Amino acid sequence: MPCTDFDRATYASEIELVCDELVSWIPDSEWRPTYLLRKASGIVRSVPIPVWSDWSRRASIAVERELKASPDVVVFDFPHSAILAPERINCPSVIFTHNIEAEIFKRHMEVAESVPKRWLWRNQYRKMLNYERHVLRKFDICIAVSERDKEFFDAQYGVTECRAIPTGVDTDYFNFSPPKDGRTVVFCGSMDWLANIDGISYFADQVWPIVRKMVPNVRMKVVGRSPPQSLVRNIRSKFPEWEFSGYVDDVREHVHGAGAFVIPLRVGGGTRIKAFEAMAMGAPVVSTSIGVEGLPLEPGTHYLRGDTPQEMAEAIVALLSDRERRHGLAMRARQLVDDRFRFIHVSRIFEQICQDAIVSRPPDVA
Repeated sequence: MPCTDFDRATYASEIELVCDELVSWIPDSEWRPTYLLRKASGIVRSVPIPVWSDWSRRASIAVERELKASPDVVVFDFPHSAILAPERINCPSVIFTHNIEAEIFKRHMEVAESVPKRWLWRNQYRKMLNYERHVLRKFDICIAVSERDKEFFDAQYGVTECRAIPTGVDTDYFNFSPPKDGRTVVFCGSMDWLANIDGISYFADQVWPIVRKMVPNVRMKVVGRSPPQSLVRNIRSKFPEWEFSGYVDDVREHVHGAGAFVIPLRVGGGTRIKAFEAMAMGAPVVSTSIGVEGLPLEPGTHYLRGDTPQEMAEAIVALLSDRERRHGLAMRARQLVDDRFRFIHVSRIFEQICQDAIVSRPPDVA
């Protein structure tokens, strides 16, 4: 992984907890003219810009060196990382997907508000479709994060060995605290991700005015790193009751006790770890269908669904105004996470998939 000496020193204890050895390379500066020029050149390349941006000569050399050591199994996380892999991987291999990446691009195209943006997203969608299809088929096993994604990879990409793995939650860390506050709405997510920026913009423009009218003293907390300053200024100029935290070390103190946790996504793919984390923490969830896509949740039982601005606003108000309803929703959601999606359950499935990759690799190739 890209890692500076400062990162190694700062996160030494955390690194020690998750791996026996960290192989790293010095990342390219995102502000160097050569990096920006290379990123811009992605528009004319055969692979999507976000994939090409992840390529690095240092990284490719480091990955090639490790693969030559013949590991028992290699796992690539996200299709983007496969840009660092050789065309032929001569050891048992697994790729862990977290989304249908092409689907995200397609949804950006569908909600784009200008012709140039629609053209750009259409261009990148076609490239991602081709890249993702090619990459997933060259690994021994592809891991999808939902049955829905698995079926797509089977039918559309011809991935012959694909396994679905449930979303896992660290239920010890994301401990339960019942919702108490009938006036606070929370969103958690990286605010440098375009899908979250689009979701919060939509929520502020179309949902929040309805909520605010029905609950005059309501307030909103957006918890996540690097919110665009133009977005913050625009929203805060209209709604001073909005708070943007930026990066936080611990999201729990911002989520515990909230009256509603919103997932207003219009763009996205894969499965939504933020939904399960909120449920584990006792925050009653209000989401679009896309926001909980891929999760085995029942609307009205585990979360409240709002696919239009009016539906989402009314669901939020229903929770804020009814303590028993938000408490019951939170309890049922936490029970579902405890029963089916704790880390220990998911880790065993992942371990078995890696074992299967080792066993199934043809002897003359391994």
